[in-house]
Amino acid sequence: MTATPNTGTGTGTTSTPGTAAVPPPGNPKNVTTDQAKRLRAPLGHRRLLTRRDRVTLGLMAGVPTILHVALVWVTALASIALAFTTWDGIGFDSIKWVGLDNFKELFTNNPQFWPAVEHNVVWFVVLILIPTPLGLFLAVQLDKKIRFSKVYQTAFFLPVVLSMAVIGFVWQLVYNPDTGLINNLIGANEPGHYIDWIGDPDLNLWSVLIAASWRHTGYMMILYLAGLKGVDPALREASSLDGANEWQTFRNVIFPTLRPTNTVVLVVTIIEALRAFDLVFVFNKGAEGTELLSILVTNNIIGESSRIGYGSAIAVVLLVISLAVIIPYLIATFRKERRA
Repeated sequence: MTATPNTGTGTGTTSTPGTAAVPPPGNPKNVTTDQAKRLRAPLGHRRLLTRRDRVTLGLMAGVPTILHVALVWVTALASIALAFTTWDGIGFDSIKWVGLDNFKELFTNNPQFWPAVEHNVVWFVVLILIPTPLGLFLAVQLDKKIRFSKVYQTAFFLPVVLSMAVIGFVWQLVYNPDTGLINNLIGANEPGHYIDWIGDPDLNLWSVLIAASWRHTGYMMILYLAGLKGVDPALREASSLDGANEWQTFRNVIFPTLRPTNTVVLVVTIIEALRAFDLVFVFNKGAEGTELLSILVTNNIIGESSRIGYGSAIAVVLLVISLAVIIPYLIATFRKERRA
């Protein structure tokens, strides 16, 4: 029996072991054009995305990026630049460079600046001392899986869903001197006995803070409740076996594990205190004892006498204070991620 040599005249193909089979020359009827292109193209140069996919991805990534740069970074840099100028907002040719004059006037000659800084500090202190512990208390109670826990969570979190403007209108009805709930309860709704919770400079800041705390409590409750869900149940069981009561378990075991949550709560509370605006503006537009830095920015930029450069200087001060809080938090977070 003799082997028949391959003369190369047949239609079959031969392949060396370990090498890919080479398709026959030409374009057989059973091979489509796309398949032929893929066969001819080296594997490393094949495109995984079609032109339509690249256009779609470009739009999905490009449009939000352009909007973010235009509405955040460009406006922030423009505010920093305008802080060293005077401009009434009419025509770019009226912009004049004044250097640090806006900041000098702000720190020395503005009677509203330091009271506004003080009110922002008071805002932070009240939020950290009243609604934050109350939110933690509610989170601990709801974490016990009591009956109707979801209903209570929804009720306490509902103010967070509402906008600050809506909350301001609601509490205006509560504080109304004539028909408000509080004056009716304490009998201060008669002529000569009215208590003006919004117009009295000695009361209006605290009245606004009560409304802000009402909303902030639900926010803190959700943050702490999320942190409590991440506590290992074995820690509770071990503490119970050691004979610790509920308070000792919380103080010595649970609360130390909430350290990351406490950091987030602190940063969120500082940001809430610095960006407070809506509630105060709805109440009395930041007048008569409720001045805030954000209110001063708005009054100088879009007020009756538009001083965009001066208002931008106040905005830069607010930005610096915010960065002084946010940057250390980001640094600590990145360091923690690297260690992990």
